[in-house]
Amino acid sequence: MKHKILVTGASGSFGQLACIQLVEKGHGVVGTMRTLDGRNAELAKRLQAAGVGLVEMDLTNEESVISGVNSTIEMMGGLDTVFSNAGIGANGVLECFTAEDLQNVFDVNVFGVQRLMRAVLPHLRKQGKGSIIHTSSCIGRITTPFLAAYSASKYALESLADGYRAELAGFGIESCIIEPGGMPTAFMGAMIRPADEERAKEYGEMADLPYASLQSYVEYIETIPEQKPERVAEAVAELIDTPFGEKPYRTVVDFSGLKAAIESYNNTLHQTTKGVYTANGVADLLKLNKD
Repeated sequence: MKHKILVTGASGSFGQLACIQLVEKGHGVVGTMRTLDGRNAELAKRLQAAGVGLVEMDLTNEESVISGVNSTIEMMGGLDTVFSNAGIGANGVLECFTAEDLQNVFDVNVFGVQRLMRAVLPHLRKQGKGSIIHTSSCIGRITTPFLAAYSASKYALESLADGYRAELAGFGIESCIIEPGGMPTAFMGAMIRPADEERAKEYGEMADLPYASLQSYVEYIETIPEQKPERVAEAVAELIDTPFGEKPYRTVVDFSGLKAAIESYNNTLHQTTKGVYTANGVADLLKLNKD
């Protein structure tokens, strides 16, 4: 079955690779970027040449999101699958991030997702069927030093995804989460840093650890042949090709040693979730309507 797919964050490694792989599989694909000009111009041309439709979308702007979704539906004559992938990172001593810094991270990773869902869900609910895939992270529910601001936004994203999963299953809309480990991509170098440099001085040598630690981590994962964004794109393409209703809720994509621990965590969480839903008499909300 060929799908009509919206991919946000098509300018990033996961997004652009997923767009290309999905088009090669014969799916209709529209990718989004904040702008198709400037630094994205050459990439936009390559994606369009490969058969990917593109629209401008700024997830921090509700009108832009609504317009982008409407354009996507018009371009493909419909929409049945959403890969909610756009996101930004943050790295630094947590106290040194201002509230505005955190707002910037959450505006894309959390509020941006909510804006997108509010734009696409009326269409998916009306047609009675659809699939949503969210990009989270292996540290989406685990916090590591200096990446807490980023993890906090992914914790929130995972909570939104859990809520949508239950509330949308009865409408025939399935939900999935991709949890990649760290990949050696431009995302690592583009992470937001704390704005309060004066406060950072009070941490002494520790203030430099976030950047040294991140650099060491990138150097490490660059030595792992399979730890690359292509594996994430392949996992997304495989999920989309998996029959409706048979997709796993969470998929971990990692070759650096995190996979087994995160999958164990996920299995425990899934069982706990079932127990909590059952105790509250709402277990049926986890059942997807396949009619």
